[in-house]
Amino acid sequence: MIANYSDEQLQKVRPGTVLRELAFLRHGIEVARREWDIPIAVNPVSQIAMPRASKPRERRITFEEMEALLRDCNREQTPLLKPLIYFLIETGMRRGEIMALCWSDVDAQCRTLFILMSKNGDSRTIPFTRAALKILRELPRYDDRVFPISANAIRLAWGRLKKRVCVVDLRFHDLRHVAISRFFEMGVVCAMRLP
Repeated sequence: MIANYSDEQLQKVRPGTVLRELAFLRHGIEVARREWDIPIAVNPVSQIAMPRASKPRERRITFEEMEALLRDCNREQTPLLKPLIYFLIETGMRRGEIMALCWSDVDAQCRTLFILMSKNGDSRTIPFTRAALKILRELPRYDDRVFPISANAIRLAWGRLKKRVCVVDLRFHDLRHVAISRFFEMGVVCAMRLP
């Protein structure tokens, strides 16, 4: 049953997702076996072949591509795209985290941002640069959210922008690599692995 489940999931989601699901299941069964004395002789998840994780993405934006994208942002119908790109580069936040960010989550005095829900489900507080503070101060306040824009609007604007400047195989998420590289250059010790 578990092998069938794994095979079915691999048709729908990436191998890394299936590996995480199976690890969760394996752990649950181990807790049941060892701590709750459920009579299971062998953990069935350990008996199946695990899917191979996909190779991590290595795409890095070039300086020329970044210049072209930022220069052409001014032609985009989505005025928040350019500040959003700059903000991502200054903070290293994920698109979803930026989109969920509310003005009440911004502490300009301490230069920190409160992320209510990160990818792993935890909340966290992150520092931000003076440049990020400048971006925030220049943004118009339409409502509670710092960037009141939908994921679909960003996706479409990003696609149009890339097409206009002939940049291929670059995802919005790839810009986080720029942020992480900048953090290293600034001397921030970071053991984070980009998903």
